[in-house]
Amino acid sequence: MATQAVSAQDFEETINKNKLVFVDFWATWCGPCKAFGPVYEKASEENPDIVFAKVDIDQNQELATAAEIQAVPTLMIAKEGQIIFKQAGALRASDLDDLIKQAKNIDLSQEPETADSKA
Repeated sequence: MATQAVSAQDFEETINKNKLVFVDFWATWCGPCKAFGPVYEKASEENPDIVFAKVDIDQNQELATAAEIQAVPTLMIAKEGQIIFKQAGALRASDLDDLIKQAKNIDLSQEPETADSKA
């Protein structure tokens, strides 16, 4: 599946109705965004089970502010409606692939272990 443009109107629905969503916050004037774009697009084609969304921060300033985007590109990952990752900076293809594997393997149904639960 190719990447899809997401706006403030459909952002929440996209996050909540899909199991795993990667969101690329980007801008047309951003050099690193232009470099990351093809890497992100290729990953979207190789992982049709994941929604790869793109948010143009200039066209969606309120959404970028609500998501606390400080720099572009910023990659956000939501799994089962929960934000599990957010990081600014372009990624290499190998780093994005590793992140995809990690995100797929996270099990949100398990309680995180605490020091108390081991006793």
